[in-house]
Amino acid sequence: MNKDTTFSAAHAGARRVEGFGFPISRLTDPVSIRPGVRVVVRYRVTEDAGTVTDAIGVLRSVNPLQVDDRIIPDGNVVVLKTLSAKPVRNSDIRALETAKAAAFPGIDNQMIGGWLARAGDGITERSNSAVPIGPSAGLQEVPLAELQEFYRSHDLPCQLMIPDRIGRPAEHLPGERGPEIVVMSKDLGGQPESQLTPPLADAQVALTVDDSPTADWFSMYEFRGQPLPKKALDLLSQRIDGQLGFARLTIDGQLAAITRATITDGWLGYSAVAVAPEYRRQGLGTLLCQHILDWGKDNGADRAYLDVIDSNTAGKALYHKLGFSEHHRSRSLRTR
Repeated sequence: MNKDTTFSAAHAGARRVEGFGFPISRLTDPVSIRPGVRVVVRYRVTEDAGTVTDAIGVLRSVNPLQVDDRIIPDGNVVVLKTLSAKPVRNSDIRALETAKAAAFPGIDNQMIGGWLARAGDGITERSNSAVPIGPSAGLQEVPLAELQEFYRSHDLPCQLMIPDRIGRPAEHLPGERGPEIVVMSKDLGGQPESQLTPPLADAQVALTVDDSPTADWFSMYEFRGQPLPKKALDLLSQRIDGQLGFARLTIDGQLAAITRATITDGWLGYSAVAVAPEYRRQGLGTLLCQHILDWGKDNGADRAYLDVIDSNTAGKALYHKLGFSEHHRSRSLRTR
């Protein structure tokens, strides 16, 4: 417990969120506040006192608020902030973004001043954007003219992916910004994830992971609610520098859910999770994710990541339940 008398500074960044009896940090996602996560709580020693102190530890309960063995009255709390399970360094962000880039290559890929420029189908952001994975990219000016020329040669707009910290030189650039992306990660280890009881009693649940997508896999896949044209689908199944798998979860022989899984640089990534309409709201998305985490461990991955749009509260809550936590954030920029 660290004593601190700078009460006014403690107020900075606090906000009220429905469902919580205490203020939380503006840097904390409300869905991440759950028992088992590490937190720091700044609170008044007594309700009327000006002296504040910090409690750092594992959140045991939200109501009442308990950190380790300390119960803190809601009225005394100045701000609560969640902490990463372990510190995230710039090199950690760069390593994860490098693994992501390997999982979603373009047709043409070039390093330009520390930025990996990818040109692909012209549709999905991941295969048609530049990402700062070179160590020098975060320390120098963005080579904007060269990147714009690269995309102009492919008749594509110049789009940058700007991760926290390592993409800082690009944050001030003018252009059209995309939604905030939360990059979540999880260490793989321990017991199999899919030991949990399947949500459908007496159903025959099976997972198949193919090297190439099948026709029914393609038929279920959509990008942000829209079917993809053939060129984009072909790029999605293009070989990568790593392992690629197309997962199909069947219930009594019927296709119920799909996802695309990759293993690059020891990282398991999965995307394109889709559940057939007749099987939604039955826990199959969770079950599919559990099976894919097991598949990743069985094939040599020791960590997993995924991207989720910040506004997708339900998705973030699901991934937190699966043991994922926020690693860093990223956003796209279509330059002018």
